[in-house]
Amino acid sequence: MYHRITVGSLVGAVALSTLMIPATAQADDSSGDIQITDVVVNGGKDIVLGTTDVKTFTIAVTATDDSGIKVGDTFPVLWHTRFPNGESYGLVIPEDIAGRCASKDSTTTTCTYTLKMNPRIDPQDNTTAGTWTVRAHVLANDGDYLTKDSAAKAKVLRNSRLTVNAAPEPVKKNKTITVTGALTRANWETYKYAGYTKQPVKLQFKKKGTSTYTTLKTVATDSKGNLKTTTKATADGYFRYAFAGTSTTPAVASAADYVDVQ
Repeated sequence: MYHRITVGSLVGAVALSTLMIPATAQADDSSGDIQITDVVVNGGKDIVLGTTDVKTFTIAVTATDDSGIKVGDTFPVLWHTRFPNGESYGLVIPEDIAGRCASKDSTTTTCTYTLKMNPRIDPQDNTTAGTWTVRAHVLANDGDYLTKDSAAKAKVLRNSRLTVNAAPEPVKKNKTITVTGALTRANWETYKYAGYTKQPVKLQFKKKGTSTYTTLKTVATDSKGNLKTTTKATADGYFRYAFAGTSTTPAVASAADYVDVQ
């Protein structure tokens, strides 16, 4: 069964005020046997932000208690802590403090909340790319409660772009071609894309009529994120660059560039 909910109780309001100032120095606060059994952020996928588009995602919190979960008092926030003293840096809360709750049975309920991240507001700067934390509060029908500082982890990453160009086209068989490209990623301070320097990128080739890419070599981006290498043109097919990603930047593959070998 589903319920559209708002935090209307005094307990919910107190929980909200507590959740809005997360810090690593705080300990979990609990009473009774209530448990948070699962927290899923963005369907289990990384949250990837560019420079302009607002990203909408969900946090689903599953909790259980022998008396059942009190609908209206499950509330998560997503935050990033930068400083050793535990002060928070970056904080995202649900849009309207409302969620959709589904009861699995008389003891277990999952509440799903919608949140939004604006790359020009919420990350604050590039240092917050990487791991963020979910802090969640749940309340049972019998008064048991649990506020968990680190209920789950999620990755918030700087979007990446990758280009490729193989030349000359067409080319005679076994002649050398030059493959150029560029790896860039979102900068949350300038709101532009800039070169991702000194990163390993694979040059890959897929022969015409086949479905699998083969890695020819690994090339490092230069000080501006540019790529340039040479290879032999042995058959008609498609060239692309592929980047495996890092802890702050997602994996990306360029579009394919077809080369006609004569």
